[in-house]
Amino acid sequence: MSRPTEVTYDYIKQRIMEGDYKPSQKLNESELSEVIGVSRNTVKKALLKLEQENLVLIETNKGARIKSFSLEEIINYLEIRETLEGLIAKTAAPHMTEERLLLLEETFEQMKGHLENNRFDEYSKCNQTFHAIIYEASTNQQAVEMVNKIKNQLKRLQIKTILIPGRTQDSLKEHQKVLNAMKSHDGNWAEDAIKHHIAQVRKALAENYTFLV
Repeated sequence: MSRPTEVTYDYIKQRIMEGDYKPSQKLNESELSEVIGVSRNTVKKALLKLEQENLVLIETNKGARIKSFSLEEIINYLEIRETLEGLIAKTAAPHMTEERLLLLEETFEQMKGHLENNRFDEYSKCNQTFHAIIYEASTNQQAVEMVNKIKNQLKRLQIKTILIPGRTQDSLKEHQKVLNAMKSHDGNWAEDAIKHHIAQVRKALAENYTFLV
């Protein structure tokens, strides 16, 4: 991917992830070309890459629009993610070094601080870091690649779960259990803890789907 295409791809993807573009919203190639300062051909290449990642849908004679997901699709993706995250956690726990555990605990404490001060954006970022530390310790990096693809597709929706009353407090408790499991180096405990967490995310999204989309 050329540098202009990469810049264009990153620009559009970031706006999708942050929810600036809404599900099913049309993307105007001419406007994007002007805003980003690249050719329309460059925009087309970036959109094709995003389509491969299932973030954009390109239709003949209709152009590109943001991919939308039905509740059934979201539930299916999260069921897959639950299984993958469980495998990742199980293979990561025995390999959590003291350095990684310290970093994991520091990240958890930051999450607590951000939640206490209603800094939800920062809480969300630390949440991503928390999971990334575990991913790095896993011996199954293929599972990590797969789960990251799923997270990319659902990130703009999952970020909104912080708006669900009580969800962030429950999420913090779930992360505490994951942290404790990682400290024990018990793969089965870690698997159960992370799968419970993802199951609760799935439950929250299912119960609040209309509110979040």
